[in-house]
This record gives sequence, structure tokens and C-alpha cells, in this order.
Amino acid sequence: MLNVSQLFIYPVKSLGGISLDKAEITDRGFRYDRRWLLVNEHNEFMTQREFPQMCLLQPSITESGIKINHKKNLVEYFLPFEGEESDEIIVQIWNDYCRARLVSEPANEWFSQMLSVRCRIVYMPEETKRKVDDNYAKNQEVNSFSDAFPFLIIGEKSLEDLNKKLTIPVPMNRFRPNIVFSGGDAHEEDLMKHFTINNVNFYGVKPCARCPIPTVDQETATQAKEPIKTLADYRTHNNKVFFGQNLLHKGAGTIKVGDEVIIKEKYAEVVYP
Repeated sequence: MLNVSQLFIYPVKSLGGISLDKAEITDRGFRYDRRWLLVNEHNEFMTQREFPQMCLLQPSITESGIKINHKKNLVEYFLPFEGEESDEIIVQIWNDYCRARLVSEPANEWFSQMLSVRCRIVYMPEETKRKVDDNYAKNQEVNSFSDAFPFLIIGEKSLEDLNKKLTIPVPMNRFRPNIVFSGGDAHEEDLMKHFTINNVNFYGVKPCARCPIPTVDQETATQAKEPIKTLADYRTHNNKVFFGQNLLHKGAGTIKVGDEVIIKEKYAEVVYP
């Protein structure tokens, strides 16, 4: 039996994640997941790929907004859910361009100071509909500010298998999943074509090609070669390293830790992009 063991959201893209006992599903993924984004002076998205210090900013959910704490110097900032009406700009995530609202100049100053680089923070309003790549979309699905898909799932057994090969094991937060499940075999998620959790349908559409972010220690912002170096030895295809499965979904509702993952259909073999 497969069961949900962990759930995560990342309200501000590439900052720390938040572990949840239950998560509400919206049209573009979990509620609050990657609805805020930091952009540079050219309105291009910023991530730990270039700025590993972003991991030191840890969000938490409150009744009225997102509180951001710096893990080392203990300063904090508050982002309200209901911000003032502000100017819209066009932001870039990879090859996508979409509309976003500026949060505030004080917020820009705070994040610029914390990261020691000039940046601005924006929010994705409901009227912005960032479509999933047509090569993978099933029903004109939309996405938040995540790289390409609303969800990422990884099995505990996959991480256990990796950690057996490492001198120093790494935690699941290196891979920034939304859904983690227990049971099954290592890399079982690779073959998940269609499954349900609490009557919400999920569809595995593309194994996740990993960037350098898993090499960033999420507590210290230090970087090393692992775990990508070891993963590359046995999880490489077409010169890309894969770990986890990207998902689309159909339906709304709430899923929680402990819910059963019910497999409806599997791929006969891993379908790489």
C-alpha cells in the first residue's frame, strides 16, 4: 500500500518549504504554493541555482499572510495575503512570460538586503493564467510560478535508495517535492501514469530533470557536488539527471498525510521527455 507521508508548499519560489498535515488543491496546485516570486532588475525569475542564500529565508503561514524568517540572523518580514492594488509587470520564468503584481517597495528593499542583490517580489493574481506546456497539458491546465508543473511527487524508497549510495545522506528537502509517499519500490513514481488521492486525480507526465539545487544544503546555503554526482551514475538519460515525477491533476479538494495513493494506471516503462 502507498500512503502520503509528507506534504510541502513553497509560497515564495525557491525560498524554504513548509511541511503541512493537509493541503488544499486549487486549479494551479496546492493553495499558496509558489504564488510569490523574486525577480531581478530584468524581471527574470530568481532561484537557488544562482542565489543559494535564498534557502535561508523560511516562510510560515499565518491567518493573514506569509511570515518570512531569516534562519541565521533571525530578522523577519510579513507578506499579507490581501495586499494593496499595485502595478502589474511581465515576469519571465524560463521561456514563459506572464503578468504579476508588484508587492511593495518596502518588501523589495527587505529581500534585496537579505540576499545582497537588487530584486523585487511579485504575486500571481487569480486572473493570471499561466498555461502548462501544450506538449504535456491534458486539459489546458494552468500553473503557478513553479518551473513547469503544479506538483512534484517522490517516494521515500527513492531517497532511501539514493542515501545508501552516499557517504553523507541527504534529506528530502533537497529535492523540493510537493507530495512524498511511503511504500512501494524505489522510483515507483517513475511509472505512475494515473492515480488518485482522496478522489483527486493525478497524472504523471514527465520525470523531473534535476538542476543544481539539490546540491544546496537547505540549512546553511553551502553547496557541494552531492547528491547530483552520485545520482548521475545511475539516473542519467540524454545527459540529464532525473529524480521524481512531475504531475498534472484534475479535480479539487484536500489531501492529507496518511491518505492512500491509489494507482489507476502505470506506464509500461519510464517515459523520458
